[in-house]
Amino acid sequence: MAIMEAAEDGTKLHRVMGGCCGQWTSDGRFFVFQTRSDPALLRIDLWALPEDGRFSWRHREGKPIQLTAGPFSFMSPLLSKDGKRIFAIGESDRAEVIRYDSRSSQFVPYFSGISAEGLAFSKDGHWVTYTSYPDGTLWRSKVDGSERLQLTFPPLRVLLPRWSPDGKQIAFNARVHDAPFNIYVISSDGGQAQRILPSEQTQVDANWSPDGNSLVFGSDADVKNKEPIQIVDIRSKRVLALPGSNEFFSPRWSPDGRFIAAMTKETAFKLMLFDYSSGKWTEVFGSQMTYPSWSHDGKYIYFQSWHDPVKHLGERIVRLRLSDRKVENIVDVKDV
Repeated sequence: MAIMEAAEDGTKLHRVMGGCCGQWTSDGRFFVFQTRSDPALLRIDLWALPEDGRFSWRHREGKPIQLTAGPFSFMSPLLSKDGKRIFAIGESDRAEVIRYDSRSSQFVPYFSGISAEGLAFSKDGHWVTYTSYPDGTLWRSKVDGSERLQLTFPPLRVLLPRWSPDGKQIAFNARVHDAPFNIYVISSDGGQAQRILPSEQTQVDANWSPDGNSLVFGSDADVKNKEPIQIVDIRSKRVLALPGSNEFFSPRWSPDGRFIAAMTKETAFKLMLFDYSSGKWTEVFGSQMTYPSWSHDGKYIYFQSWHDPVKHLGERIVRLRLSDRKVENIVDVKDV
């Protein structure tokens, strides 16, 4: 969305700046509107744009004035008749962590119902890492919530953290402001996050190799790089492209290191499997799916499956058994 300006006769139409839903103050001195203060943030704030008496704002000296800075998102500003107050809708986005109880076949609150996303558990099952929602800050703690530690701070926005096999490091995807997402690694005890491959190219879905020496990730494909799934050696920073991956993204390394699972870029997001022994990709699930995740023993790939028009099944969580490629329904999530 963008705020546009034109002369009263409709000529000289041009873009002023990003934002929407604005209104003039009664004296015509300010135009109050809403926009994101930082493209990397989900929060929306209110701003005031001063009018300097000339038609075109493109040449004005006055800059927009930020009126709010959270913690709520503020939208749909409405000025009072005397121009001294602004009414607005305040909104706070939250997420709730839940888990599926197979005994009761119900989803129940988990981890005290904190507002978080992207939970990942250490290999020994004693630790958990996650990003708080909606600010995208990285945390780690014991699974009972004790020994909680904040690992990153704004303006770094974090997604999809992953524990190293030895539990000493956490890899994650992050960006600062509107820069591309890159891969970072940080000690699980805290400290300075290290950006693995500084680049203007987007790098996402970082996942560890079983030996903890490498990361597989997805990147933007361009002329020089036709295989967007790549593997980087943590120590040498040497990068290798995974053959035949030019149409895939969202890689996941199997616990035994024999396979890499990925998704096709085109709808309906099919599940693909790369076999290191043959060096070939195979389609293992041909219907729309997302968020693949290996079981700890490497015998299954769990994922979210979308509507199946043949079997009339809605959104659900399923798992694919690697030995015979059989797909089993785990739970329907239509009520979540």
